[in-house]
Amino acid sequence: MPMTMAEKLLAKAVGRPSVKSGEVIAPNPELVILHDGYVETSYKHLSQLGYRRITNPERVMIITDHNVINTSPRAIEQSRANRKIAAEWKVGHFFDVGRGGHGHIYPMEAGMVRPGMFLIAYDMHCTNFGAIGAFAMRAGPDVPVVLATGTLWTMVPNTLRIDLVGEFKPGVYARDLGFKLSSDLTSARLGVEYDDRVVEFGGEAVDKMSLSERVALCNTLTEIGVNNILFPPISLTDSEGDLTWQLSDADAPFENRLTIGLGELGPQVALPGAPDRAVDVGAAAGRTIDQAYIGACGSAMYDDFERAARIIRGKKIAPNVRFFVVPGTIAIAQRMMEAGLSKDFMDAGAIFLPAGCGPCAGGVGAPLGPGEVSISTAATNGPGRMGAR
Repeated sequence: MPMTMAEKLLAKAVGRPSVKSGEVIAPNPELVILHDGYVETSYKHLSQLGYRRITNPERVMIITDHNVINTSPRAIEQSRANRKIAAEWKVGHFFDVGRGGHGHIYPMEAGMVRPGMFLIAYDMHCTNFGAIGAFAMRAGPDVPVVLATGTLWTMVPNTLRIDLVGEFKPGVYARDLGFKLSSDLTSARLGVEYDDRVVEFGGEAVDKMSLSERVALCNTLTEIGVNNILFPPISLTDSEGDLTWQLSDADAPFENRLTIGLGELGPQVALPGAPDRAVDVGAAAGRTIDQAYIGACGSAMYDDFERAARIIRGKKIAPNVRFFVVPGTIAIAQRMMEAGLSKDFMDAGAIFLPAGCGPCAGGVGAPLGPGEVSISTAATNGPGRMGAR
């Protein structure tokens, strides 16, 4: 029976030779990831139901990336509670402040998320892991069910296959493609269904994409309501072996298939409100900004900062602008320092915040004020995302 990549990964997760779209299954995750903002709530829900332990605690990861800087008494209380809960639950992988980084980047860097894995996470941007060929399912507020039972039912999704051909023009990147695709899909210009579909990328251009470009594309498309984003698997270690088993079959039952040429795409910017409000960057030219920010789960890898440093090297930011830089992980921050990138940014007038979400998590550490304007690589740009609504 021919299968898509998503179907193969989900079949593996339920221990069956095959599954097909529309089936309801209860896949077994190899890893369950919670960020620091939902641990205490999950604990209270389960405690009220009489649960004193969780299922498969050795497969659970808690990572502090939202409230890395405790800027309020409530944040201090939450951080203290998370440490106690992690110990009480005997959580197998607890990465507190300064010990990992962003929960959608660090697990790949550490080899804890690998190609072919199925995992469940609280946060929707876990689709980042599709960049290496792992299937991460967002549980959202249902994550206590996963902690209690070890699984969560889901329906096997349909797949939209998008083949990428050609090359980006200079100054155009995968994030631009993500914005343009988001706009074209939600406006129905492409004429295909995307809601709760897996978007699988393939084609000649994919082979040339770096991991950071794959991550940016996964991250951007998540916002429009797709089920997941998958790329052909790549190994970040030497222990993966043959990964061709998880590639979609030649006659896989894709719901729809598109071919996108990269050569005609220009730089994009998403206007306030939603990431699919993409326009050519020229449409926003001349707009005065108060703040700039590079980081968050879609654009906080070393390659992202290396590109930005080349642009800003030897220059100074405008006097009226605050510029924040937030590395994705501790290791990325160290590498930036060793390579001199940190000096490039600081010489320009940038301010470094610790590895994690940065101001994308409701403005933590660098909020916007009422009426202020920011240009950023934040995961999304909905009202209040970076502080004032």
